[in-house]
Amino acid sequence: MAKTKPGKKDLDSYTIKGTNKIVKVGDCVLMRPSDSEKLPYVARVEKIEADHRNNVKVRVRWYYRPEESIGGRRQFHGAKELFLSDHYDVQSAHTIEGKCIVHSFKNYTKLDNVGAEDYFCRFEYKAATGGFTPDRVAVYCKCEMPYNPDDLMVQCEGCKDWFHPTCMGMTIEQAKKLDHFLCSDCSSEADAKTSMDEFPVSPITETKVESKRRKR
Repeated sequence: MAKTKPGKKDLDSYTIKGTNKIVKVGDCVLMRPSDSEKLPYVARVEKIEADHRNNVKVRVRWYYRPEESIGGRRQFHGAKELFLSDHYDVQSAHTIEGKCIVHSFKNYTKLDNVGAEDYFCRFEYKAATGGFTPDRVAVYCKCEMPYNPDDLMVQCEGCKDWFHPTCMGMTIEQAKKLDHFLCSDCSSEADAKTSMDEFPVSPITETKVESKRRKR
């Protein structure tokens, strides 16, 4: 049976060097990369411990950015999207340079303002194989792509599906000025008295995001 090394003790928290920010187990943190030109790494703190010399180390579970994954960044990946990996590591607590918040996809889409510390995660990622959980998500528009919260989408009043303006031959500016919208399939069947009610912009609630349950 493995024994705990003498002098090691678990800590409830750690104060980031040079700040008054307190990190606890379960918090998400920004960790300084060895290459100063790279973006900070993002991780979730799993354990905090100190040795007999009071050197503090943290066991972390890494988040990967899309470009760090085997498949790379794809069109539907958001600028602030992260994947929760199965890659764990032990790092010096001194490499923590700040805290951040990794939201669920649903909560991220409800934010009024996205700050520098805000990220979101909708996939878990297996670092060795490049596999994702879930491996299928709802897709939208003629292009049949998953929803990217950075992109404007408009909802068809007929079929209730969501569409990228560019896929429908419109500019973003034109889409923002519309009072109502019908996709090409629905417009051919639409009645002349179609309601002129304003349509919502972008699928930000769970019910609307899942209104089309096609999978890819």
